[in-house]
Amino acid sequence: MPRSVGKLAVLMMVFSVLLWAGESQKKVSDFSLEDYNGVKHSLSDYKSSKAIVVMFIATQCPVSNNYNTRMADLHKDYASKGVSFVGINSNKQESADEVKNHAKENNLGFTILKDWNNVVADKLQASVTPEIFVLNPAFEILYHGRIDDSQRENKVTSKDLRSALDQILAGKPVAVEETKAFGCTIKRVK
Repeated sequence: MPRSVGKLAVLMMVFSVLLWAGESQKKVSDFSLEDYNGVKHSLSDYKSSKAIVVMFIATQCPVSNNYNTRMADLHKDYASKGVSFVGINSNKQESADEVKNHAKENNLGFTILKDWNNVVADKLQASVTPEIFVLNPAFEILYHGRIDDSQRENKVTSKDLRSALDQILAGKPVAVEETKAFGCTIKRVK
């Protein structure tokens, strides 16, 4: 076999592996966690939704807390349109009772799950709060990143999550699939 054909075959094989690896990063496998009341929920519970918004949130992070009203408003605005919202708290130092009280005090009406051992945070490679993953019913990641571009609501110029949801609901591809999430680092179990 000529040397150039051999190199081409190796390059094609490497490209195929990279393409396959990239696709596997774009899909989430089903998972189950308990909410702050100890009730088990699975991602597959939300398969009938038009989109599933998975939000890594915290009770003690000032950046995440600056988004509480916006998260509640997003849920209120999009739940009736077939979008499901699932909060996940992966911080080791935040108890289920703390998560429950925080949700009640901040009118977070969506399900919030406790990821005690960072299993889901590790699986999705989530690193900060708030950090968003929008999935379709096949659990493919359609959008990953921030809610918007400023923790100060009066400084927001780009409502990234709202734009992604509006495009999904209109049957269009998401124009900006990834943005850089910012916030407090998830405090993981070692």
